[in-house]
Amino acid sequence: MGWLDAATLTEAIILSVLAASTPLLLAAAGELVTERAGVLNLGLEGMMIMGAACGFAGAYFTGSVTIGALAGLLAGMLMSALFAALTLGLAVNQVAAGLALTIFGAGLSGLIGAGFVGARIEPAPHLRLPLLTGIPLIGRIAFGQDGFVYFSLALVAAIWWFLYRTRAGLILRAVGDNHVSAHALGYPVLRIRTWAVLFGGACAGLGGAYLPLAYTPFFIPGMTAGRGWIALALVVFASWRPERVVIGAYLFGAVTILQLHAQAMSLPVPSQFMSSLPYLATVAVLIAISRRRGLAGSAAPASLGVVFVPDR
Repeated sequence: MGWLDAATLTEAIILSVLAASTPLLLAAAGELVTERAGVLNLGLEGMMIMGAACGFAGAYFTGSVTIGALAGLLAGMLMSALFAALTLGLAVNQVAAGLALTIFGAGLSGLIGAGFVGARIEPAPHLRLPLLTGIPLIGRIAFGQDGFVYFSLALVAAIWWFLYRTRAGLILRAVGDNHVSAHALGYPVLRIRTWAVLFGGACAGLGGAYLPLAYTPFFIPGMTAGRGWIALALVVFASWRPERVVIGAYLFGAVTILQLHAQAMSLPVPSQFMSSLPYLATVAVLIAISRRRGLAGSAAPASLGVVFVPDR
């Protein structure tokens, strides 16, 4: 294989990794904010698949990827609003509510998307900059992505700035670390947590919408394929740090693409095993983290899992 062929193959693999990682990064970034506020949302998978179904429907009827993305974002936010009403308003157990919403989202998205199976849309356009996009190897990687990829990276940077460079971010982290003290200081704990949950749901919906709008230009039921659960594991893997979420998302995306390339090369490994690699990697990472410092390590918000606190 010549240098040009190797460079082309490397570029193709990196582009594939970026595409596979983007929905994970969007969903995990939103969940990180939710968990820093002290709420655990296990309904991420349901919100992502609802975002995928509603995002495709919006783009199909309007012909606009932007409207489709907004529809997916809104679907995730509405699902998270239901989760917030149950857990923060009615003090329903967060784990039970999250699992129920995942099952509900899977069923409702199948109903919404039943009429769209087999339909196709124009995928999200990619950036095209004269001269820059044509640079060998790095041109398409840096200057030829779709808007979702750039937005996901900008979103993580904005979350880092918000959490560690603003007073509002400090308050949100205080609510997650010790909601009793935050309430005693006069901060509206329930309101802050509600906004954090809504933000996390919006990001999950947008991550789900990315799949039919950019990754594959069609909708099939269950197309999130467990990405919501991987995004939840990513937050733990990242120790609730935004910059580490980026690293984790791209690592898990690379594992996903690895199994696809391995199957394409006809390696003597069962395809079922290769398809399970991303999920095996998720389990392995969680076990490694558990052995190192415990799942409830010092970086975790101290009040994570508390379902109700009085508001002001």
